[in-house]
Amino acid sequence: MSTQPFEGSDLAAREKAADLLRALASPTRLAIVLSLRERVQCVHELVGHLGLSQPLVSQHLRVLKDAGVVRGHRNGREITYELIDDHVAHIVVDALVHANEPAEDAVVDAPASHEQAADMHTTEAVTE
Repeated sequence: MSTQPFEGSDLAAREKAADLLRALASPTRLAIVLSLRERVQCVHELVGHLGLSQPLVSQHLRVLKDAGVVRGHRNGREITYELIDDHVAHIVVDALVHANEPAEDAVVDAPASHEQAADMHTTEAVTE
């Protein structure tokens, strides 16, 4: 896996990414993101869908809003919420897919050098 485009990322970008991940570090906020991924919703719809209290959902929405994940649009007394973009939804879906992958049984020791890694790869190809 290449990190080429991100090797030069500055501290400010890494801090912003860390803030985003902290904002997502809640099962309730993940559920909100997944729900808003489907469609724009108001608080009472999220409350009904998630089975949580209105103050709790509003508190989590505030965290997501402060992190730039969601935005609200007022229509009279009601505020509807939507994801700002699909990037965060992709992060959440990918994290859930990863969490549901079966764990590997064995721990593989990393080779000490690139040469040993190349030798291991060649040996594996020959024995297959």
